[in-house]
Amino acid sequence: MAVERMHWADLPEAVRTKVEGCTGTIHSATTMPEGRNSAIATLLDTNRGRVVVKGLRQDHARRRTQEMEATVGPFVAEIAPRCLLRLVGNGWDLLVFEAVEGRHASYTPGSRDLPLLIETMKKLGSIPAPDLPLKLAEQRWQPYFAKPEQAHLLAGDALLHTDYAPDNVIIIDGRAVLIDWAWPTRGAGWVDPACLVLRLMADGHSAAQAEEVVRPLPAWSVAPPDAVAAFAGASANLWTEIAGHDQSSWTKAMESAALEWVAYRVARWK
Repeated sequence: MAVERMHWADLPEAVRTKVEGCTGTIHSATTMPEGRNSAIATLLDTNRGRVVVKGLRQDHARRRTQEMEATVGPFVAEIAPRCLLRLVGNGWDLLVFEAVEGRHASYTPGSRDLPLLIETMKKLGSIPAPDLPLKLAEQRWQPYFAKPEQAHLLAGDALLHTDYAPDNVIIIDGRAVLIDWAWPTRGAGWVDPACLVLRLMADGHSAAQAEEVVRPLPAWSVAPPDAVAAFAGASANLWTEIAGHDQSSWTKAMESAALEWVAYRVARWK
């Protein structure tokens, strides 16, 4: 479920003052509409430049995502915004990031942004999963497999982003930057390309077109067909459940994409 977004002025004064003590005088605060994991996501214009502040209440059930995003940051500094500091107190857990002021990627078929994203994903694929308490792919998706014992197919030692919504990909200076590392995961390297396939299909690609986009990724080239098919089925179950609770247009698009991908995989690998 999406987290309800608040505005900067809604934060306690003590919290805002603490942030300002680190950033310098705040001249303006703009609430960012993108993203679904943070109660606060604000672009601040300060004496020391622009920064992005995102956060959750300290008692929020998803507060662990704050810790994971801050902890994984140093390992993905080449492909993600730098996390400058973390501030915890007065009921809030906040992360302050350097502002990456580009534009969101376009996932439409033929988009010139996609090769840039693939290059960034290649770089991510070369980063070993750090020794951190990351979520495990086989555990995250296990409840959605028709045969739970198939979940082991997702196991591996790659560092995965997993949330390839176009809002999480910023195009700037001819490269793609990955933001929102709330769900860093350890698993098979092909899982990230598979997550992107679904997003591409939801934005108008056919299954064949989407798989062609990710074909240059080394991890995808060695993905076992049976594992990909099982993941497609688990994804269909996952997005059917999500769309049942949240009937937004984007959740329905993801559900349709996952079901289409299952049909494509079944037909292709008969």
